[in-house]
Amino acid sequence: MTMLGKGLIIIGSVTVLLGIVFLFAEKIPFVGKLPGDFAFQVGNVKVFAPLATCLILSLLISLLLNLVFGHK
Repeated sequence: MTMLGKGLIIIGSVTVLLGIVFLFAEKIPFVGKLPGDFAFQVGNVKVFAPLATCLILSLLISLLLNLVFGHK
């Protein structure tokens, strides 16, 4: 049961951190504006594909999780 409790605390903490990031994402200067982030508009349809931002965020999250849950 303690593993379940720890897991829920971690999931809750990550959710809170993601919520804070989403609140302030517009104020972070590089998010969505990197080379490799594509935006297309055809008529009333807008498509935004933040490929470079997703790659960098994935790398940072992977590094953070490896530091927290590193191999024993």
